[in-house]
Amino acid sequence: MISMVMVAVGVYARLLKHAEAAMACLAVDPAILLVVVGILTFLITFCGCVGSLRENICLLQAFSICLTIIFLLQLAAGVLGFIFSDKARGKVSEIINGAIVHYRDDLDLQNLIDFGQKEFSCCGGVSYKDWSQNMYFNCTATNPSRERCSVPFSCCLHDAHEAVINTMCGQGMQAMSYLEASAFIYTNGCIDKLVNWIHSNLFLLGGIALGLAVPQLVGILLAQILTNQIRDQIKLQLYNQQHRADPWY
Repeated sequence: MISMVMVAVGVYARLLKHAEAAMACLAVDPAILLVVVGILTFLITFCGCVGSLRENICLLQAFSICLTIIFLLQLAAGVLGFIFSDKARGKVSEIINGAIVHYRDDLDLQNLIDFGQKEFSCCGGVSYKDWSQNMYFNCTATNPSRERCSVPFSCCLHDAHEAVINTMCGQGMQAMSYLEASAFIYTNGCIDKLVNWIHSNLFLLGGIALGLAVPQLVGILLAQILTNQIRDQIKLQLYNQQHRADPWY
């Protein structure tokens, strides 16, 4: 049921977008990610549920194999991310820069970036001047945009007593130096903030990884136990049929 809800929400969010914007940022579209994860989750849980109810060995084996592959991929990703941390950092930087370029093309992506910059108190990838990669915030003199040389409002330092958010608070900030801009916006990039957050929350991330791994391992174990029980029952039925056909039994 959860996977079906995920697919429905993803499809609905995708249909609300303009076709041009959807094609422009397909690789970083949260709606597509939600649909893909929902479909995979539905297929895997369907195999496990129907396989256990119908005592179907093929479906149970498919369920067990899929869970095993997912678990091994998660383990490999964690190990490779730890060993090749520099390359992982470069990949994260590439993803963030791609998201900055398509900031105005996708409302979901825009909300995600704004949320991240607010939560981590950061702006851009390496620095706030990374926003010049976006065609609307570019600092070139030929840029006709009203947001030329600006940064999104989510980069701004907010007053706790401010009732209404000034969405134009980042106007002209890229033209300022780090020292001048730091009085109005977050000048540190989100990559360093993200890395520092990961280092500070290793136990939390480890607990989340363990919480995801334990149900997978339990599912694999239960699927194998049920498969072995079904095979034992089949062998027992064949054994009884053979002896019933034996006239000396």
